Amino acid sequence: QVQLVESGGGLVQAGGSLKLSCAASRSIFSIKSSGWYRQAPGKQRELVAVITGGGSTNYADSVRGRFTISRDNAKNTVYLQMNSLKPEDTAVYYCNALLYLNSGSAYYNYWGQGTQVTVSS
Repeated sequence: QVQLVESGGGLVQAGGSLKLSCAASRSIFSIKSSGWYRQAPGKQRELVAVITGGGSTNYADSVRGRFTISRDNAKNTVYLQMNSLKPEDTAVYYCNALLYLNSGSAYYNYWGQGTQVTVSS
């Protein structure tokens, strides 16, 4: 079994920056994709950013140009650098990963526990 452990959330003023980290609890064979989602109160969970196993990235329109997703394969860790934060970025941020645990296996879907990001105006 794999756990995704998130860190880096907190309270920041508008215009500030935060960097979220999501580390897998054990080594894995390979990654199909890693991503960050967020859920604000009363709203549905939405995709923020995703990075494929090959390194391609995609972003929600609302964060493109302000957020950057990256991954360190040696550390089994994915990051979300968030700059120019806005109050509307306030949400619980969840890490997601589609992982191949072993050679020849199917991929499995994992979620982190969520980390709160609050942006004050």
